[in-house]
Amino acid sequence: MSPDLAPLIERLARARGVGDAYHTYRGELRQFTLTTKAAILRAMHCTLDDAAALQAQIEESEAAHPVGLLGDVVVSRVNARWARINTPAIEQNARLRWRVVLEKGGERSGEVRAWDLPERGSYQQHGRWFVLRDLPLPELPPGYHRLHVDLEHAGAESCALVVAPDRCHEPADVASQGKVWGIAVQLYALRSADNWGIGDFSDLAELLHFASKAGARFIGISPVHALFPSDPSLYSPYSASSRHALNVMFIDVTNVPEVVSSPDAQSLLKTATFKAQLDRVRTATHIDYTAVANLKLPVLEAAFGRFRQELAKNTTRATAFREFLRERGEPMRLHTLFDTLDMHLRRTLGVGAGWHNWPTEYHSPSGAAVKAFATRHAEQVDFAAYLQWIAAEQLGAVRALAKQLNLGIGIYGDYAVGVNASGSETWSDQTLYCMGAAIGAPPDPLGVAGQEWGIPPQDPRELRRTAYAPFAALVRASMRHCGALRLDHVMALFRQWWVPRGFKSVDGGYVHYPVDDLLGVVALESHRNQCLVVGEDLGVVPDEIRRALPQFGVYHYKVVMFEQKAGEFVAPADYTRRALATVTTHDLPTLRGWWTGHDIALWEKLGFYADSSVGVQARAEREEARQRLLRALRREMLWAEGEAIPTYTAEFGQAVHVYLARSAAALVTVQLEDMIGMLEPVNVPGTSHEYSNWTRRMTASTDEIFARGDVRTLCAAMTAARAG
Repeated sequence: MSPDLAPLIERLARARGVGDAYHTYRGELRQFTLTTKAAILRAMHCTLDDAAALQAQIEESEAAHPVGLLGDVVVSRVNARWARINTPAIEQNARLRWRVVLEKGGERSGEVRAWDLPERGSYQQHGRWFVLRDLPLPELPPGYHRLHVDLEHAGAESCALVVAPDRCHEPADVASQGKVWGIAVQLYALRSADNWGIGDFSDLAELLHFASKAGARFIGISPVHALFPSDPSLYSPYSASSRHALNVMFIDVTNVPEVVSSPDAQSLLKTATFKAQLDRVRTATHIDYTAVANLKLPVLEAAFGRFRQELAKNTTRATAFREFLRERGEPMRLHTLFDTLDMHLRRTLGVGAGWHNWPTEYHSPSGAAVKAFATRHAEQVDFAAYLQWIAAEQLGAVRALAKQLNLGIGIYGDYAVGVNASGSETWSDQTLYCMGAAIGAPPDPLGVAGQEWGIPPQDPRELRRTAYAPFAALVRASMRHCGALRLDHVMALFRQWWVPRGFKSVDGGYVHYPVDDLLGVVALESHRNQCLVVGEDLGVVPDEIRRALPQFGVYHYKVVMFEQKAGEFVAPADYTRRALATVTTHDLPTLRGWWTGHDIALWEKLGFYADSSVGVQARAEREEARQRLLRALRREMLWAEGEAIPTYTAEFGQAVHVYLARSAAALVTVQLEDMIGMLEPVNVPGTSHEYSNWTRRMTASTDEIFARGDVRTLCAAMTAARAG
């Protein structure tokens, strides 16, 4: 690039949210290079080789002021209502007429002189001076409205106006200083006598029944976002095809009405081959996702053949199906079209799953080839939509059950930070996603080379241009069936580590996002869906996130193993109240695995330590951590004084969880694996084929787990500690 353009590129980078520097985990200030900034801007589709083009992009992108009278969107709060107006200095005596058209009808309006508005700064552009002023707005209901302004002699403009509640929703049983506990589970890992080798929505309902009887008030589940039916081997719940849709492998096939009434479906269920395969996957220790799909999809396809008769007769179920598609709108239409195309091209051409593997004529959802395909294969698209409808019906039934059981939260869902680069979500909205970069993390003690997750970032400028509608739709879809929602890697609402294509992660850079605007949208959707929000704020947490989460009523995420200060575990009474606390997570060893050092042995087995001395050091550090945990338990009189470090037992596991239950945190969770002392972890971060991530099943069925005396004792102890 030309050195003469460097100052313009630097200015454009700042305008588009690219950072200048950051502090490493060692506390060193590291500047981002011009090369990194330019690569990030190219990923944002910016033109960098022409001075005039750069200048135009700078003026369009300047964060300091909107272009014209208004920007693309104003996000206001119920008790802090104002809109930033960009007024020409020469027009300060002009009359400003404003009007707000409300989302549900009606409007508010008024008139004011420009110079009567509070001044917030001034700037010069093309020889003209402009003054930024705040326009106070009247009391408005929360919602997605439209603001119109007309400044005398300067013209009229309008923009989206989002009015958000001041804080996210809190259910009644925690809003008034209440403390509850729940059980966290990887949904796919649930085992039952009736499931088909993978946990399903009926298993979730069964777990909810058992848990509520035992005193738990909610169930935390792994993400249920849609994956790739065309390739079941792409099964990571954190690399979804789309967060607008559901994973259809969680459907309980035997609970689908058309399966029961379809002769073809019933015939498939009775074959010897089918029964043998079903027995194999049911008894397996790990999930065979391909085998599960080969069992479920043919039976569901036969059921859809029966449902087509319902469609032809326009029955009540047919009407419900069509209403579902109408309500879910364009995101669902595109997703089901994507799934159909993906399956068809994989079967006919043998290409890999995902749109980057398709012939180029199918890369645009609005292209002629895709439109022709949708017409020719309308029935198959309807089948994909049928699967989504059934999945939504079954998950909706679990939410309804939670309400019947009078559970304020019921289901605690998980919103993944991003999606697979080749999935439905990126194919459907290619202007929002920047395919020339991936989200990751800078170097830290556990990843000295940094991380690159393969997840394409969203362009913050495009988010503003669309008035955050795509983000709102994703949050809405994830909250639809939940009483609480975890925002994975919540720091991404403030900044994301972009790694341009072809770069090493260490050479990436931070791109900043409008955190207050995005959390305003979260708060609005939180109230509309009556959904508490938890932000996963582990690791390096910027000050802006530390401020924003409590300000917007987003709960913190606390892990006992990380909650240590001055060389000791944080006392239960010192935990933050607005938080969800847990002993361990899906990315960490189980409690038994941690206590016994199984995770260290596993890392040695996988060859992740540079030499044997690293493992020796890790064991020495773990021994110190175990001593600290024992001291913490003894301070709470949960473990006898003077006793040597014990072997892992159910009694020890209970002591640790009661320590957690005594915490001031409003919500605590127990991993289902830890309730029965399982050893193997769910996931080993940094591995792919080296370890069988996301496949390990529970070693006992749900009814067997809750029949155990030690589990009943643990549940009673958790309930008593939370009530104390």
